[in-house]
Amino acid sequence: MSALEELITKAKALQAEGHTPGQISDELGLSMETVTWLLTQPKGMEAPKDVHIDWTAVGSHGTLLNDMAMMMLKRFLYLGEGGAMRPAGDLLDTVVGVAPSGVPLATLIAAEEGLKLAVYLPAKHSRSEAPTGSLSGTFAAITGQRCIIIDDVVTTGTTLSETIQFLRRHGATPVAVWSLFDKRGVREVDGVPVHSLFVISRLG
Repeated sequence: MSALEELITKAKALQAEGHTPGQISDELGLSMETVTWLLTQPKGMEAPKDVHIDWTAVGSHGTLLNDMAMMMLKRFLYLGEGGAMRPAGDLLDTVVGVAPSGVPLATLIAAEEGLKLAVYLPAKHSRSEAPTGSLSGTFAAITGQRCIIIDDVVTTGTTLSETIQFLRRHGATPVAVWSLFDKRGVREVDGVPVHSLFVISRLG
C-alpha cells in the first residue's frame, strides 16, 4: 500500500469513527482541502500538494513529548538579545493550547514556567450549523492576559488567525505563536510572530 493509499484509509477510518473533516485535518496534519480530497477523491482532480507529518512516535510517549515542549520553550527564550535566556513569566501570563494537539504541549510549557493554561477549541471542531471557536471554561480565562499560542503544525494559518482574532476580541494580547512544524514558512500571522522548531520547504 502506498503512502497516499494509507492516508486515504486513515482518513476514511477516522470519518467512520465520527470525526469531522476538521478533526481529521488536525489528526493527520493536513489541510482541509487535502482531507476533502482524501475522503471524496473526485475523478479528474489531482491530489492537492501537501505534506503529511507523522509525529506519533513522539506524541505518544510522555517523555519525548515533554522534550519537544521544552525545545519549543527554549527556542523562544533564546530569542532575546545576545541569545541570553529570559524568564517566560516576564513576557507571558497564559499559555493557550489549540485543541487537540497543542494542548499537551501547552500544558507542559505552562507547568514548567508556572503560567496559566487556557484551551482554545477551533471552529472546525464544532458540529453546529454556524461553527464558531470557543475557549474551554474548565481552564484559565484570557481577558487582560499576555498569551502565547501553542499548536503542533502550521498548515494554512487559518486556525491560528482564528485563534488570534478570538483572543483579541476577548481582551487578550497574543504575544507569539509557537509550533513544532511550519508547512508554510510563515514568520507572522495577523501581526503575531510565529516561532517553529521545524520549517518544511518544498523544492521545485
